[in-house]
Amino acid sequence: MKKKLKLLLKILLTVAALWFVLHKIDMKKLAEALSGADTFWLFGAFVFFNLSKIASAYRLNLYFRAIGLKLSETYNLVLYYVGMFYNLFLPGGIGGDGYKVYLLNRHFKKGVKPLLQAVLLDRLSGLAGLVIYACLLFAVSGYAEINSLFTPLAVALAAAVIPISYLATKLLFRQFVAVFGTTMLWGLGVQLLQLVSAWMILNSLGIENMVVEYLTLFLVSSVVAVLPLTIGGVGVRELTFLYGLEFIGVEPSLGVTFSFLFFIITALSSLLGLFLLNRVTPETDRA
Repeated sequence: MKKKLKLLLKILLTVAALWFVLHKIDMKKLAEALSGADTFWLFGAFVFFNLSKIASAYRLNLYFRAIGLKLSETYNLVLYYVGMFYNLFLPGGIGGDGYKVYLLNRHFKKGVKPLLQAVLLDRLSGLAGLVIYACLLFAVSGYAEINSLFTPLAVALAAAVIPISYLATKLLFRQFVAVFGTTMLWGLGVQLLQLVSAWMILNSLGIENMVVEYLTLFLVSSVVAVLPLTIGGVGVRELTFLYGLEFIGVEPSLGVTFSFLFFIITALSSLLGLFLLNRVTPETDRA
């Protein structure tokens, strides 16, 4: 019952956020932007988004190896995509991360706690990359011009992320210290690939001005979407673009369109996990 109520609340928040956004923008402009989006750039965005997920899966496997769990890269990638499918299309269940932990503990008996720690650190390293890039882009965007202190503060925060992450890993997750540097680099690479994907979506919509501001909002919306408030971050991303663009005097319809297109690419990529569900029995898939 608790899970059902939580899912119902997520659905209500998602619908409410989307309803609010759609009633605040020019629907005609949104429809024209969606129908006129360049498919060549959208295909490129799809490719780079999935390259980021392949890199994410490799990073997660580094954490698994730190606890002595050696999975083949192929099987680990299959499991990663199945987890993406669970996260987006079955949000009321145990979720993709919970599914991976359950399945791997069942077959390899590595213990729930170390598996949870590996999955958690994988998430946190991705979040660290998001914060670093968001701060750096913010520092050179029009948003930083609002106050002279914003640029040095943003740069300082970006510089502090890695030392703070390392200290937290050393204090709380000592067995993962050996892979900290490598996983952090892969985390930065993952987010860079997603930035390229986002840039290609902007190109598909013909957005040539204020690209840094759009990419800054994309990263901020990605950080906000980590919070388990709506299904797949839908609604909160659109709200971020709505208010973020209005704040600097830009009509938000294209920003909301961008957000919708990014979700479609995410959903199509996650749907691949549905066709891999029959390949998640790992008896022979050790590295």
